[in-house]
Amino acid sequence: MANVEAAVAGSAAVRTAQQQRPVTYKPQLDQYQARGQAVQAQLKPLYEKIERDSQAPAAKTPAGQQGLQQQAAMIQQIEQNAQRELNEILRPVAYSEAYVVESVEEKLTEAVQKAMVRRKITLVLQPGALVARANAYDLTKDIVAELDALVPNVSVVPPQGWEPRQLREARAAQAAQQAGAQAPAAPAPVAPAGP
Repeated sequence: MANVEAAVAGSAAVRTAQQQRPVTYKPQLDQYQARGQAVQAQLKPLYEKIERDSQAPAAKTPAGQQGLQQQAAMIQQIEQNAQRELNEILRPVAYSEAYVVESVEEKLTEAVQKAMVRRKITLVLQPGALVARANAYDLTKDIVAELDALVPNVSVVPPQGWEPRQLREARAAQAAQQAGAQAPAAPAPVAPAGP
């Protein structure tokens, strides 16, 4: 058996990148933390006000309910805008994580095959696929060793213009869908004139 996700996470390239990322992306992480604290400071009085207003006798009136709904909508809008802004600040960090993992995963199949050959194993299952096991060999550490040999390190900074696989696949699917929608319909086949 082998836990391939654990093998990728345990590879030297991923572990090294995790150590380098806080240094490399310190400005973004500091900006994220500062902006998050500023948003919390902005929201705290609004939360307190809506809490006070909801306890007031006027909150039971239709006008009071409408006022509470408007306050809640304003808070929600601030939260959503802040979340978008915070996600944008952390985008380089998230891309770095995805780039390193994808770079290691590209060699995963080869690493599994090499580990299987080295240990003379013919079948590998994920731990979740096992119902029970006795005397099963855990190939995970062997896969980590092969990954370390195949991908000793990966730059913590992705190449310019690089995007995570999930985004690339979504764009490709969208382009294929648009191309399919724009393609003219093929003419219907004409049945041969028969006797």
